[in-house]
Amino acid sequence: MSTPPLSEAPPLPAPDHAEHLRDALRAAAFTADGCLDLLGATAYAALSRAETVPALRATRGGSPLESLVRLFLLQRPVTHERLRAALPVDVCLADGWLVRDGDELRATVDVRPYAGDGGEDWWIVSDLGCAVGGAGGIGTAPGVDRADLVLGVGGASTTLAGLTVRDPAGSALDLGTGSGVQALHASRHATRVTATDVNARALHFARLTLALSGAPEADLRQGSLFEPVGEDRFDLIVSNPPFVISPAGRFTYRDGGMRGDDLCRTLVQQSAAHLNDGGYCQLLANWQHTEGEDWRERLAGWVPRGCDAWIVQREVQDITQYAELWLRDGGDHRDDPERYAARYDAWLDEFEQRKVKGIGFGWITLRKSGSDRPAITAEEWPHPVEQPLGAHIKDWFVRQDFLRTHDDAALLEARFRLADEVVQEQVGLPGAEDPEHVVLRANRGMRRATKVDTVGAGFAGVCDGTLPAGRILDAIAQLLGEDPVILRDRTPESIRLLVEQGFLDPVEN
Repeated sequence: MSTPPLSEAPPLPAPDHAEHLRDALRAAAFTADGCLDLLGATAYAALSRAETVPALRATRGGSPLESLVRLFLLQRPVTHERLRAALPVDVCLADGWLVRDGDELRATVDVRPYAGDGGEDWWIVSDLGCAVGGAGGIGTAPGVDRADLVLGVGGASTTLAGLTVRDPAGSALDLGTGSGVQALHASRHATRVTATDVNARALHFARLTLALSGAPEADLRQGSLFEPVGEDRFDLIVSNPPFVISPAGRFTYRDGGMRGDDLCRTLVQQSAAHLNDGGYCQLLANWQHTEGEDWRERLAGWVPRGCDAWIVQREVQDITQYAELWLRDGGDHRDDPERYAARYDAWLDEFEQRKVKGIGFGWITLRKSGSDRPAITAEEWPHPVEQPLGAHIKDWFVRQDFLRTHDDAALLEARFRLADEVVQEQVGLPGAEDPEHVVLRANRGMRRATKVDTVGAGFAGVCDGTLPAGRILDAIAQLLGEDPVILRDRTPESIRLLVEQGFLDPVEN
């Protein structure tokens, strides 16, 4: 077998004997838990920052696991003799997972242990130097055009995986699959998984990820947005798209090639035509804050007819912060200062022309409800949330169905239960006879807090699913000496808010 120069990109590995490699990785405990146990929390966390020295110090013993960590995580050459104790070396050489480097062997791709939703041992395959999370930008795999790099699993990947509704699905689409992370998750609960990408190399990496992780093969298709799937419909669409708002489409993995946030807008607007009734589309996105326009109204205008939508903005950056973030990601800060300044100017020129004053980061979830009165909420929520959040996102849409079909009279006939792990806090001056206000705080899901009055606090505290809301209000009116008719008239709005925000769960009759 000829040895390609290390300055050229070796052919991508073949997945034909991935099960042999998988068995060896598992036998050596080259798993998420195994690597954490070996390296310790400090060195393991340093790897996410692209700092390798602590891990190098922890892998000087030469055990099979230490050799695999050096080979795949640290991308260092390892002697043939040591690797023979950890891998089927001849198979890995023949299939292209390894290449010779003098008397040593090197990995041709990045292989990262990854824990599945149910604790499965999975491995994500990507380009060398493309583990996400390091400071100073993504590295460049030898001989690979940077524009075509395929990244591994990172914070965005795991965030989207945690947000996804995991109901059993007949069909799922991972649009812009990259290294196949979302397709891998979908394989656990979808009968048929389709994965698309404009980058042919990404589709090959997704095939490697699925094969090495022991997941069923996906239907892999090349193309942009929904073009590769024609008129196919799905129960679930997930996408971690190239959402970066940039003046030029330099990098396939991050730049969508459309002006502004048009790629994310187009994805949202076209999604309904590819969803089955009741199906979900979930994606991460960036969006522009433009002068004279409320971002909430702007994004609500993206939502296609017949779809409910929950849009959550997690962060906002000013245009200079945003440009600097992605210039660093592109390695431009290491470039010629004049070239860096020119590219920085180009970003600011683009934003100035489009009257952009900031960029929002967040997630968008759509559900094809078919309702002519869709529930569309766009909100800012920069606070910590529970992960995984997928089950709570589904519950939000279920509650929208309930509220849409219950007028005030029906609401008072309904029964409710206080959600799990909701506590009451009373805020006021020390020694005061009565609190200034009462706060309900949820420790699950979005971890919201909301102020309530005496009636709201008393109502929530009594809700255990046994009595209709109207009867509870009548009892409260009697205790407080209020007119029950007036209390019934003014309370439904408060009940709706507590239901929408997840403090109260409707109980089926």
